[in-house]
Amino acid sequence: MSLLVADAERVRQGGPERPCVDVAVGVLLQADGHFLLTTRPAGKVYAGHWEFPGGKLEAAETVLQALTRELHEELGITVTHAQLWREQLVDYPHALVKLHFCKVTQWDGELTMREGQQFAWCTLPVTVAPVLVGTYPVLRWLEEEQSQK
Repeated sequence: MSLLVADAERVRQGGPERPCVDVAVGVLLQADGHFLLTTRPAGKVYAGHWEFPGGKLEAAETVLQALTRELHEELGITVTHAQLWREQLVDYPHALVKLHFCKVTQWDGELTMREGQQFAWCTLPVTVAPVLVGTYPVLRWLEEEQSQK
């Protein structure tokens, strides 16, 4: 798995031996090809940056369990169909994270931004900004999939 480095000029908190944090990330896809991006809430690192929603795995959780919990907590929806898709290791100044991207194609409920974040149903190329570094690989993967159709 490749390593993506964000803000390489900044000092890494915790040094070279810091632990890796596992994060479940939902790529919500509509039938027409639109995908959901949300902003990081105020008070969090990279607040206001656009990303795919999700969050950290808790002890003994699987990726899909964490994804379901996080999307309910953040967006007020219940995931009814999701599949593991791809992974990306990202070295942010504040944390080393392993992003577990899942395609989410079915859910129940209406989107409710429970953390005060903004949301947008997007297509390629995205027009929202700024976009969080860990989001760029997914945009590239989606573009590759579209070009193969």
